Amino acid sequence: MELIFLGTGGAWGLPEINCDCRICTEMKKRGQKRDRTSLLLTGETTLLVDCGPDARSQLLRNGVERIDGVLITHEHTDHYIGLDELFAYKRNRHRGAFTPIPVYLTQASHQVIRKRFDYLEHMEVISAVEVEPGRWFTRGEFEVFPFKTYHGEFASGSVGYVIRLISGSGERVRVAYTSDFSSLPEIPPALLEPDYLIIQSFWLNEPVHNRPHHMSFQRAMEYIQRLRPKRETFLVHMGDADMVANDPANQVLKKYPPKDPLRPGSDKAPYPIPLDQNSWQHTVDQILGDYNLPYKVTVAQDDLRIAL
Repeated sequence: MELIFLGTGGAWGLPEINCDCRICTEMKKRGQKRDRTSLLLTGETTLLVDCGPDARSQLLRNGVERIDGVLITHEHTDHYIGLDELFAYKRNRHRGAFTPIPVYLTQASHQVIRKRFDYLEHMEVISAVEVEPGRWFTRGEFEVFPFKTYHGEFASGSVGYVIRLISGSGERVRVAYTSDFSSLPEIPPALLEPDYLIIQSFWLNEPVHNRPHHMSFQRAMEYIQRLRPKRETFLVHMGDADMVANDPANQVLKKYPPKDPLRPGSDKAPYPIPLDQNSWQHTVDQILGDYNLPYKVTVAQDDLRIAL
């Protein structure tokens, strides 16, 4: 049983096209990248969580031979626009040997996504299955619990998922994935004390105006303490919208000034903005130590594999 981080970046990926900010410049210099965020859970059943514009390259480089189900978190294109790539799984099977891939999503998300991909249902590539927050459903050995998240007015169908499974050792394991969000309307008991928490961290610092309704690591710390993951937390959906000191690119539209940046103490300078994978992990480790938070937090990177 394995969890694979197919991608760990925000809606535009990293480095971004036509960007010379300090973050994108440093990542290019180090040969690092982040595809749009997507996850894969593999066992007897293969479950894909979100299917964005990088789906083809993600599935190819990880040698994904089949997909038994797809969980869509919400109706923003970086989370579903790659559904057309699933046609390859039908095209390359013998006639009569393929059954449509169930795609699980809320009714509100389905109303938006079907306008673009209704033909995939008619061609029997996928079969849409509407789910309700707060109701468990099963796919193979996975038990799945959608929970409501708030990600702004233009993502009314937004949900996260708690995925419960039996590990290779026979142990019951829970993985909680928040997807994109700025708050949780409620915290159901199924979301508390998961074995693994996968949470968005688009910024290091909470911005003055959180217009896209994303989660910063600064606020994610609050949710980590409230949800109390038992084993490990992974940060995903990383962005480049933090303002880096003395960066001329701070004037571009995507950069957001921080409201009250994280710092080691009230009389000390804020933590420097991470520019790449290593500095992100170093900064997170330093903050957890300074704030005496007893949690293991890993900044996920593309193609990271975790045995469950």
